[in-house]
Amino acid sequence: MNDPIGDMLTRIRNGQMRGKSTVMTPASKLRGWVLDVLADEGYIRGYESATDKSGHPAYEISLKYYEGTPVIREVKRVSKPGRRVYMSVKDIPTVRQGLGVSIVSTPKGVMSDANARTANVGGEVLCTVF
Repeated sequence: MNDPIGDMLTRIRNGQMRGKSTVMTPASKLRGWVLDVLADEGYIRGYESATDKSGHPAYEISLKYYEGTPVIREVKRVSKPGRRVYMSVKDIPTVRQGLGVSIVSTPKGVMSDANARTANVGGEVLCTVF
């Protein structure tokens, strides 16, 4: 697999389109940090460590719905393996005039765009969520 973050976001997107309550994704530190940001911002209910059928570590992500519609309307991968996107703190984009969130990988850890501006640190823009 070339893009583990893109794979996880696609699993979340597909699970919500099908109305699933939970989805499974392979576990990694970076995926866990991205899921922490999604949970802190209220886009997912949470996640738990589990194992898949073959015994490998995985995360079970609890998806969140509001009145039957998914809370995550749109999720886009910004920095891809073929084209990395790095931005300084003043260039980090706001998503939908502040209604969405950009997830940024910084030297101080993976955080939302608002937290990156507060910490005055830039980095790699992993994805945007609305």
